[in-house]
Amino acid sequence: MELQDIKSPADIKGLNYQELGEIASQMREAILNRTSQIGGHVGPPLGAVETIIAMHYVFDAPKDKLVYDVSHQAFAHKMITGRVDGYLYREDFPKVSEYTEPRESPEYDLFYAGHTSPAVSLCVGLAKARELKGDKYNVVALVGDGALSGGQAFEGLDAGGALNANFICIVNDNQMAIAENHGGIYKHLQHLRETNGTASDNIFKAFNWDYVYVAEGNNVQKLIETLRSVKDTDKPVVVHVNTQKGEGYRPAEEYRETFHFRKPFDIATGDLLITPQGENATSVLKNFINRSVKKYPTFLAISSATPDDFGLSQKEREMLGKHYIDVGIAEQTAVSVMAGAAREGAKVVYAVVATFLQRAYDQLVEDWAMDPSPALMVVADSGIRGINDQTHLGFWDIPMITSIPDIIYLAPANLEEFDAMLEWGLAQNQYKVAVREPSYSVEHADYEVDKDYSDINKFKVLKEGKDVALIGAGDFLVKARNVADLLKAQGIDATIINPRFVSGVEKDLLLNLVKDHKVIATIEDGSLEGGFGQRVASSLGAEEVKVLNFGLEKKFVDRYHSKELEETYGLLPEQITASILEALK
Repeated sequence: MELQDIKSPADIKGLNYQELGEIASQMREAILNRTSQIGGHVGPPLGAVETIIAMHYVFDAPKDKLVYDVSHQAFAHKMITGRVDGYLYREDFPKVSEYTEPRESPEYDLFYAGHTSPAVSLCVGLAKARELKGDKYNVVALVGDGALSGGQAFEGLDAGGALNANFICIVNDNQMAIAENHGGIYKHLQHLRETNGTASDNIFKAFNWDYVYVAEGNNVQKLIETLRSVKDTDKPVVVHVNTQKGEGYRPAEEYRETFHFRKPFDIATGDLLITPQGENATSVLKNFINRSVKKYPTFLAISSATPDDFGLSQKEREMLGKHYIDVGIAEQTAVSVMAGAAREGAKVVYAVVATFLQRAYDQLVEDWAMDPSPALMVVADSGIRGINDQTHLGFWDIPMITSIPDIIYLAPANLEEFDAMLEWGLAQNQYKVAVREPSYSVEHADYEVDKDYSDINKFKVLKEGKDVALIGAGDFLVKARNVADLLKAQGIDATIINPRFVSGVEKDLLLNLVKDHKVIATIEDGSLEGGFGQRVASSLGAEEVKVLNFGLEKKFVDRYHSKELEETYGLLPEQITASILEALK
């Protein structure tokens, strides 16, 4: 059978082990075909091919419920369930999401699964609903070992262990999260592997789960035999599977961290097709880290399993030694570690992807904002040029962070300002400071960048004009300047302001603008609702001036092109200019 002939799980159920192995090889070729051309996750789906084939071979989806944690490993699942064209033909690539997507396949993709650790808890809900309806079917979760560093995974194991009903949790243990795993649970998984699953001190059994170990996790025959043995079980069981991340593709096996997610690359060599050139925000942060560890004896860099946010290689992380800690995929713990270390006098910086930070909202409030200790948090991949998958959008960091008292949120407009804000945020001892990493533009400053931001909520006027004031937040300042040029062609000399602070406003400046400006326009790379612009508008609500807010709508969008979305939301400079001219009438 050829891969393109598979339209549903029924098409693989009659194949023998040799034929299944051939299908697995074709799936790996298809995964590389797609990811090499458009980028995407490489190592996780390559390593999970046999596991997913075995799942669909033994279980009877969609009657049996198969749930994928994170789901960037679920490419083989998508091929088996009728979406193989999305891996074979470039024109069909956009039709298939990087993650499970119920709109693509309501039968087989039960949940949007882009963030880690919820699968076990989701399956507890499925199992309880099955009980209430009096149905009988298998509930199966595929969970990566990296997900076990997330607290919700253990909450789910705790709740699932009390079910006394059918529930099969497959732990895909490839000894990696994005980078290497950190934490005591991984020492335990190693102990289980080294004892071939026979160790008496078994954490899964302690949670009241039965336990089965599969040493050859990329052997489809062994997997099928094991899953058959637990199918239709009447109690919770963990199937611990030892796999190889990047299986079958030498570069991904050898460089497991860099091939977790890869931009377009040459299949023969693994080399990137386009190598990043010049300085960017990540390199600025990396250089800042390397300076700071020499400057501050108590310096501590914190990662929650995304060390690439710092731009630090494994060798560089090892050189940091005690000055670096990775808490795993556990943003709640990272924020609390940040607060705890700062309370004891450490100079702390925590870099986190915007979409993952939302998991730690409670800790931002209770452990950090309410605590008197300063620390520095860097928020990456925000805004329209962050991550464009629906499950990873970074549109809501400004409303989220600025809804919390006593956290200062800075939005640099360029690389030099980013560097200066990092330096100030770490050096000062009074404030809790978050800095939004530039993602839309990598402009260099053509004005003198301030080194001190102690004058809280002080905006920077870059050019004085009249009639129209343009306030471009963060690296959307570039849009404000583009609009100013277009207005200049219409005979309007606009004021240009870099607010720098998005967690507050300079009320006196705004009130002064009212005297000789008819329109004040805010432009931000984030959600309009609850965002910076609405803060400006509310402060001027009683004044006789028109306030226009330009930003992103509060909507979920998926796999968009940034310029097309900007046009949809009226964010192109020509559109903003037209709106302002209309308001001036």
